[in-house]
Amino acid sequence: MPPRSQPTARQERLGAELRKLREAAGMTAREAAALLGTNPMHMSHLETGRAGISEERLRRLAANCECSDAKLIDALVAMATDRTRGWWEEYRGVLPAVFLDQAELEHHALGVRDISVVGVPGLLQTEHYARAVFSFRVPELPSKELEPRVEHRMRRRSILERDPGTPYEGIIHEAALRIRVGTRETALAQLHSILEFSERDNVAVRVIPMEAEQFAGAYSVMLLAAGAVPSLDTLQRDVPDGTGFMTAEAQLVKARAMFDKVKAFSLGTKATRDLVREVMRNL
Repeated sequence: MPPRSQPTARQERLGAELRKLREAAGMTAREAAALLGTNPMHMSHLETGRAGISEERLRRLAANCECSDAKLIDALVAMATDRTRGWWEEYRGVLPAVFLDQAELEHHALGVRDISVVGVPGLLQTEHYARAVFSFRVPELPSKELEPRVEHRMRRRSILERDPGTPYEGIIHEAALRIRVGTRETALAQLHSILEFSERDNVAVRVIPMEAEQFAGAYSVMLLAAGAVPSLDTLQRDVPDGTGFMTAEAQLVKARAMFDKVKAFSLGTKATRDLVREVMRNL
């Protein structure tokens, strides 16, 4: 089978984890290839996500790399053998690949933690709010590119609405609630939608009030997706060229600590709902 020309972020992550196993054991790529009965080129493809790996080969590699973390190995096997063809595949060739990678990341996440300061998090946005966000571009997107983006964003919400829904904790600054994205009607509908989501058992929404002193986390925007084990968590942040996925342990440790730091400035869920209702009354 020829190598994949455009591996997904999830496939690349699996390959990177295989490389970590090999390097932690002090094994060269040539030695690993010989162990698996293949050649160095194919080993390179495995470690870059351009080729898949069977469960038998993965477990053989892990055993010979003396990896004793059974939960990690099982999680990697699940990634390697997963054949899910998610709804996001309908947008391949229609939207940039990062949109598909985002949806796949969230679909497989065991939990999502989100921080947003000047806008409503994508997973909580209404259709009209999302359309206003995607419309505010220079140059403007033509309808045939705008509408798939809005539709894709709406379908991402399925992880919160399915049964059981993915556990979600979103922290939003009050400023994001008060910025009138779109019309007054759009803003009201968005706030109402946040209230509805906040009533779900799997969703916790917390707001950082304007009067919170010493909050300087305007640049702490992030989405942290939980993997099957903590080392497989993924940090998603906006970067100058688009969206970046970060997986280094130091980055994940820092992100978890930052989330907790920002959360300390937020209201509880009940007080948050009261504040959202107050903002609605003042619109």
